[in-house]
Amino acid sequence: MPVTRHPKAASVRSLVRGRADVVAVVAVGGALGSAARWLVNAALPHHDGAFPWSTLIENLSGSLLLGVLLAYVLEVWRPGRYLRAFLGTGVLGGYTTFSTYSADTLALARAHHTWAAFGYLVGTLAGGLVAAWFGLTLVRALVIRTTTTEDVA
Repeated sequence: MPVTRHPKAASVRSLVRGRADVVAVVAVGGALGSAARWLVNAALPHHDGAFPWSTLIENLSGSLLLGVLLAYVLEVWRPGRYLRAFLGTGVLGGYTTFSTYSADTLALARAHHTWAAFGYLVGTLAGGLVAAWFGLTLVRALVIRTTTTEDVA
């Protein structure tokens, strides 16, 4: 039986058409971010059921860097075709990991570390939001305020 698609459903080919360069930039960034994540995991290995410090560090530092990046991309630098795709989607998307965060939470729960699993689940989410906000606020305070002050003087 043939698969019926919604008339507005886009094919992968139509999504990539005219954007192959951006897809390539995201892929290269993703490879670099994934390699960085592997290095953190190698430096701080953990077994199933142990607290996943490496994943926590990756997700919180990635959130901080995303806040910094967004402040620069949205408020300091001129928009470009590749920067946000390379750093935000590629590098930071490859560096941070929601799937491992989920798997680590389940592993903690299965090992009967219920409070650690709950703390990790909520702490990573809340910590990531706070880290992104802090990165954004830091750039606004140090870079944007300094630039505005220098422009006035």
